Amino acid sequence: MDTIELTKRHWLLILTLALLTFVLGTSEFVIVGILTDISSSLHITNSKAGTLVSAFAITFAVATPLVMSATSHFPKRKWMLFLIGAFIILNALCVISSSYILLLGLRMMTAIVTGVLISLAMIVASETMPIAKRGLAISFVFGGFTLANVVGVPIGTVIADWYDWNATFLLTTLLGVVAFSASFFVLPDLQRQARSSMRDQFSLLTHPRILMAFFIPSLGFGATYAVFTYLVPILKQMEAPSGSISLILFGYGFISIFSNILAGKIASHNAIGRLRFVFIVQAIVLISLYWTTNNLIFGLVNIGLMSLMAILLTTSTQLYLIDLAGIYQPKATGLAASLMPVASNVGIAFGSALGGIVYHQGDLMNVTWVGGLVAISASLLTFLSHRLDQKQKDTTSRQKLRTS
Repeated sequence: MDTIELTKRHWLLILTLALLTFVLGTSEFVIVGILTDISSSLHITNSKAGTLVSAFAITFAVATPLVMSATSHFPKRKWMLFLIGAFIILNALCVISSSYILLLGLRMMTAIVTGVLISLAMIVASETMPIAKRGLAISFVFGGFTLANVVGVPIGTVIADWYDWNATFLLTTLLGVVAFSASFFVLPDLQRQARSSMRDQFSLLTHPRILMAFFIPSLGFGATYAVFTYLVPILKQMEAPSGSISLILFGYGFISIFSNILAGKIASHNAIGRLRFVFIVQAIVLISLYWTTNNLIFGLVNIGLMSLMAILLTTSTQLYLIDLAGIYQPKATGLAASLMPVASNVGIAFGSALGGIVYHQGDLMNVTWVGGLVAISASLLTFLSHRLDQKQKDTTSRQKLRTS
């Protein structure tokens, strides 16, 4: 692939992978919109129904790296098609589920399938595209998730309102069938990764540079979710009309589509260098909410900017982790590809918990300061990573000069 232009085949593969992440994202996130329906139908409390969300996230975060390490040598095309088939079966079983325990087990198994498929989609996008276009390709693949929040989740929630929550899983099952059909005809055969032991794979996680790269997106997502988790109370404090809150949340999701597009552009050149300043701007945007929410219009504009900044880090950090693995442990690129989704879940959990502590200890709007400080921490870590990258490049250049 010596050309930097994307062919029709490239675009077909990108759109197929984006369709897959859209389906996976819809299945993962739609549960939030139907929790009350599930609790009412299964005669459980809302808090117990909420464990369907937390169990999914925890299983996703813990199991994905383990499974990616154990299956790194599997042929990617066959393995992805098998997993999509498993996704279809698991969602079909949710359609007929009438037990909380059964539904919980199915959701946890779906979390494993989802995490591995997302990681594989990132690897395929990275390995099949021209180097200069990897950022664009991966931003489109991540875009499937963004679209799931904006389009898939509302549709799934409406279907639950019209029929019942089981019908929502019928939707995700049918979407899975569409994704399987597209993937069957479009996914290429890729070279297998050399087989290596779990110990060799997880030795990647002992390298300080990998750990630093992991915590960059963790802190980035944590900064956003320290505030976003409490966005509805913030909107109410801004005296936003109660009937407009759903529309505002939809607008927030819609703006994040453009954030995803910008993420690809940032990743196209000197990604980590640019990301240093992205986090500084994110910190300014989050902290400024402390004052702008005194005015509804200014506050809504500021929230729109918050959405625009929210996922600018995704593509850059995904590629950064894969590239670092290529330097320090080439046999563990599959594990590296799984770290960004895991980091995002860690960041969401961390940010939500930190925001909750601050919220319950004092004024609601203090969460904006916390989010800003976390973003500054992400920027400092990115500055350090970038500086170490430059030192390594300088050392490599000097070594080449000596040998030549």
